[in-house]
Amino acid sequence: MPDSYSAPEASHRYVLDLVRVADRDRFLAALFAPEPARRGLLALLALDHELERTRTVTREPMLARIRLEWWREAVSEAAGSGKLRAQPIVESLSETARRYGLRAERFVRLIDAREEEIEGPLDVVRAGHALADLELEVLGVRDAATRDAAHAVGAAWLMGEGPERDALLVEARARQEEIDPVALPILLPALALDGAPSPWRRPLTYWWAARRGRY
Repeated sequence: MPDSYSAPEASHRYVLDLVRVADRDRFLAALFAPEPARRGLLALLALDHELERTRTVTREPMLARIRLEWWREAVSEAAGSGKLRAQPIVESLSETARRYGLRAERFVRLIDAREEEIEGPLDVVRAGHALADLELEVLGVRDAATRDAAHAVGAAWLMGEGPERDALLVEARARQEEIDPVALPILLPALALDGAPSPWRRPLTYWWAARRGRY
């Protein structure tokens, strides 16, 4: 039975404001999830943003590894039952982890994937899949077709333009008739990767795509 924990409202507000500014497309898509899953998705996106920032906040590999080790310890606290460090993302993440029974090692997979980026190219498949698996757990979706589509979109999100990304989007959309529509909040960002309209029109585009079950 997952432990019960409620993060301070100020922590949830911090996470929401952070993701809204730093990751607008995935923020808009997450809004289509009902509460409390919406808060869970935003907490995961906030964590992903902080891990991604490692390559920009320091160019010294040792300091980057220390930063990621801090996050390994933080997610272990978040997924445990003990005292948390007073940091809003950790607090919001802990509510998510304990509500959905997410184990620390699930978060560590994402951190390990990001660590590769310190001194080499990011393994976009490994990182994209790790985040997608966490998101699917929050949404309570476990079928193979939806998992395959979420993996493809997650990896494509981390790629630059090119035939490999196009192929992943084709792969994801090939499962549109099979996916669980509950997962649309993590699939809709695919629209931003291949010619979605200008940012001010994007909310309506996402809304219409969600109504139709398309991404």
